[in-house]
Amino acid sequence: MANKHQSTTRFSDRVADYVQFRPHYPLEIIDLLSHKCDLTPESVIADIGSGTGLLTKLFLENGNPVIGIEPNQEMRKAGEQYLAEFGRFTSMDGSAEASRLPAHAMDIAVAGQAFHWFDHAKARAEFIRILKPEGFAVLVWNVRRTDTTPFLRDYEQLVAKFGTDYQEINHKHAQDKSVLSTFFGGEFYQAQFDNVQRFNFEGVMGRLRSSSYMPALNDTNYVPMVKQVKEIFTAHQQNGVVTFEYDTMVYYGLML
Repeated sequence: MANKHQSTTRFSDRVADYVQFRPHYPLEIIDLLSHKCDLTPESVIADIGSGTGLLTKLFLENGNPVIGIEPNQEMRKAGEQYLAEFGRFTSMDGSAEASRLPAHAMDIAVAGQAFHWFDHAKARAEFIRILKPEGFAVLVWNVRRTDTTPFLRDYEQLVAKFGTDYQEINHKHAQDKSVLSTFFGGEFYQAQFDNVQRFNFEGVMGRLRSSSYMPALNDTNYVPMVKQVKEIFTAHQQNGVVTFEYDTMVYYGLML
């Protein structure tokens, strides 16, 4: 069974689906950090666990120089291709615990959909090392809502039924106040934004396959899973589309 310690490889066979079907991040994050974390277009951003570049792109479009740190080779290469048009993007092989970035050089260190994979104590030390004095850390998740609509309730039951280690790696554990307080070293702040995706059936399947805890194509549970997805989609689609709702959660503060 896949586990948390395989975090640098477990998405390797899911990169294409991740790029195409994972939710992007709302522009409101830029406004928030501009007001609360002294973000300007010249702020140097480290995106730790940058993956395929979804959060990185938000800052590049704001004009920021961004260094993406990603240990998974397949995801890193996909991110480099996805962000090839941006001249202020630098891609590096590294991790949250050993980024290979210079000391005290970053204005803001961000992590999108990644902090739950980190060794929190080692990552804290590394964030403190790479951030400038008074530099901010920002942790972001797109949290899929599980019970606000009949479709989302049925989808969550499907994930719980077919997921391998869904509960073990659920990133909501990493959003516990005590975990975050320890990471930041004290006070931190949070903000929340609405986010949605609308998919046809193929989009739902792509979104499902992008999750590392769901059966892959060669898994014996894949065909039974597809059968149940079709039933759920047929029951809830409107004009051939269903809606995924997310709470985009942003936790930010100085590293104390």
